[in-house]
Amino acid sequence: MFGIKHIKFDSMTFVLHYTGGKLKREGRGLSFFYFSPTSSIVAIPMGSNDLPFVFNETTNDHQTVSIQGQISYKIGNPKTLADVLDFTVDDSGLYKRNDIEKLNQRIINEAQTSTASYIHEIKLKDAIRSAKAVEARIQDGLKNSQAIALLGIEILGANILAVQATPEMTRALETETREKLQQEADQAIYERRNFAVEQERKIKESELNTEIAVEEKQKQIAEKKMQTSVQKAQNERKLREMKIEADIAIENQRKQLIEQKAANDKKQADTEGYVIEATLKPYREMDWKTLTALSNNPDPRFNISLAFRQLAENADKIGSLNISPDLLDSILNDKKDARK
Repeated sequence: MFGIKHIKFDSMTFVLHYTGGKLKREGRGLSFFYFSPTSSIVAIPMGSNDLPFVFNETTNDHQTVSIQGQISYKIGNPKTLADVLDFTVDDSGLYKRNDIEKLNQRIINEAQTSTASYIHEIKLKDAIRSAKAVEARIQDGLKNSQAIALLGIEILGANILAVQATPEMTRALETETREKLQQEADQAIYERRNFAVEQERKIKESELNTEIAVEEKQKQIAEKKMQTSVQKAQNERKLREMKIEADIAIENQRKQLIEQKAANDKKQADTEGYVIEATLKPYREMDWKTLTALSNNPDPRFNISLAFRQLAENADKIGSLNISPDLLDSILNDKKDARK
């Protein structure tokens, strides 16, 4: 009514409301009334965006590669972007111009520029395997680009999904790779067989060396046994000799002992004989009668016996001798009593 309208934006949209060429209000998620004939509203989306891209480049060996990926970005400074591109909306909230496509194209152009210098320096095979390097080049190129800084956007990241050659070259590379893999497989089979033959030779050589070592060891064992037997025989001979020598030494010592004992016994006997001889010598020269008297035997029968002996010795001088029976009986009775 009378040109007054109401408009509302979500929280992910930064709004700039100009009236009469002057900024009247700004902010995210605004809702307000405005006078349409004199108002201009700029709505800039603040959320992150994923920008897919596909572009072709030529390698150092004049082959074309297709680079496919995605760039993530968000608008960091909406007022800076509003000064460069037109994000004006009409009364219904629709953009009057599609400058978002222009923003995306500028980002892709910067990414392609950052990639082209790197791809032109490498060969096709290296380019196909350079996804991570291309990602790093794009990120560094966008973050250091003056044009991107003037747009007021922030690069969140870059992902390379594929780096592919043309279909004809892909088939050629597949064939080359297939042949190379086949050659490598054949080489592997050859090396495996050669390795098996070499291992078999080593096993045979090891077996022969083992047999030689066993024979040598058996020879050493036989020699050692022979040496042991000889040494044992020599030791037994030495033991017998030592035993014989010991027996001879014992017999000699026994002989010396017997001789010494005999000499000692003879000396002892001579000594005892000499002692007896010396002891009896005075008595030998004495009359037995005197010795008998010196014995001082108190038995009267002893004296009677001596008397009878004297009588017997002097029988030629005795004419007649009378002995009473009582004297004989007394002597005989004493003998019987002694026997009892």
